[in-house]
Amino acid sequence: MNNRERAMNLLHYKPVDRLPAVHFGYWSELLMEWAQQGKIPMELAVKGNHDGSKEDEELDKLIGWDFNWFRCAGGDIGLRPGFGNTVLEVLPDGTKRVQNNDGLIERIKPGVTSIPSEDGYLLTGREAFETLYKPKMQFTMDRVNLEYFKNFNETRRWDVPVGLNLGSVLGRIRDMCSVVGMSYLIYDDDEELFAEIVDTFADMQYKCAEAILQTGAKFDFAHFWEDICFKNGPLVSPEIFDELCAKHYKKRTDLCHKYGIDIISLDCDGVTEKLLPTWYNNGVNTMFPIEIGVWGDQFEPARNKFGKGMLGIGGMDKTALRKDKAAVDKELERMKRLASLGGFIPCPDHRLMPGTKFELVQYYADEIKKIKI
Repeated sequence: MNNRERAMNLLHYKPVDRLPAVHFGYWSELLMEWAQQGKIPMELAVKGNHDGSKEDEELDKLIGWDFNWFRCAGGDIGLRPGFGNTVLEVLPDGTKRVQNNDGLIERIKPGVTSIPSEDGYLLTGREAFETLYKPKMQFTMDRVNLEYFKNFNETRRWDVPVGLNLGSVLGRIRDMCSVVGMSYLIYDDDEELFAEIVDTFADMQYKCAEAILQTGAKFDFAHFWEDICFKNGPLVSPEIFDELCAKHYKKRTDLCHKYGIDIISLDCDGVTEKLLPTWYNNGVNTMFPIEIGVWGDQFEPARNKFGKGMLGIGGMDKTALRKDKAAVDKELERMKRLASLGGFIPCPDHRLMPGTKFELVQYYADEIKKIKI
């Protein structure tokens, strides 16, 4: 049984020989740490390692992973063209005010690698949308590499799951205008503007997915990215979210069902409970990566609420991999129990961060493969 068969069987409640050792990548700072410690070759840390890359697969062999779950292909579903990255100002302490590719203005501090603070945005109202953004959100066929997807089935790997990137309904718009800017736009005097922004961006992404599927390219799952929650819940009212976004999830998931794709996952950090009904009721049936954070497991409560149709990938508290074997063993036992529910694949609950111990990751990858359910 190969890893694609294991994954698809698990998500369809069919027998498997064992659990696969699945991960979701690394912080670049962690790879540099491991290289400096002599755990991995330096070239695997400095070559721009990304999900499913040659370097990523080399790390899989060194560590003992079976595969990285996030192996997706899709069209160019962002702003086209983007705004580019422009340094607007350099402050006395070396902090740079940078207008990024989405038109968001950020403060980037020297030596700080976490998410930059937001300092402004271009998407301020209807005039900015009509002149700066709407033209960049239009669908054109050059957003999709048709030749690549026409030959996709001959060149893709068939021994691991491969997904179709469906894009984002609201998360990428939040990237363009920040949480603050998004909040102002939603409650602005022009009540129709924000809905028009969402609809315009969503229509382009739908057409990209449709063009790809029309080539005959085959996918094991489809995937959304949102990141529209934080540790206390959604960054937008669940009622407004449902009103703005539900129809767009359904339109894309209906398209996937038409082409035989029944596993549709969504990546959202934070506490997702209040948005799960919108996603689940409109065809998104797989939680990923199911962050543990300070709030604890979210998968089992979701399974209890929605039933066996709610699937999951993730949910393993990655902070255990910074501690000791006892902490990892505790997570392994929890993963075994969750996997026994069916429709669940254990995976660290996001990218492994600095301070993660190489030997503990190897230990986890080895032990998870010993679990039979």
